[in-house]
Amino acid sequence: DAFRARVLADVNAAAAELGLDAGGIPIRAVANDASTHNVIVCTLCSCYPRLLLGPSPDWYKARAYRSRVVREPRAVLAEFGLVLPAGKSVVVHDSTAELRYLVLPERPAGTAGWTEDALAALVTRDCMIGTARPRLPQG
Repeated sequence: DAFRARVLADVNAAAAELGLDAGGIPIRAVANDASTHNVIVCTLCSCYPRLLLGPSPDWYKARAYRSRVVREPRAVLAEFGLVLPAGKSVVVHDSTAELRYLVLPERPAGTAGWTEDALAALVTRDCMIGTARPRLPQG
């Protein structure tokens, strides 16, 4: 919980704590929760926290994703297999050359007390873009 709070306050500094170089462009974390789902896009090109997430997926750079996710985010997310409850709000964040975004996924139920490695195995790059949920715990 303490590290999560530090990530929400300053992604770049929190990454540095882990020995990761997030680059010189500020990255803002937005957290999914029971009432809100966040999704990231760069409507102008494909600005993306590459140093933390690796190469951006081809679909993230595609004009169709960049234009549609702003206009009809629920429809686009459904095409990724992510159907959200009607009562959950969807917030679209537009990355720029001066500010990037990263989604902190909602923690799956049943994972209290799990190790960092076990939790990390549930999270994909797409979760941190907002087009997927973490995998469900096995067992």
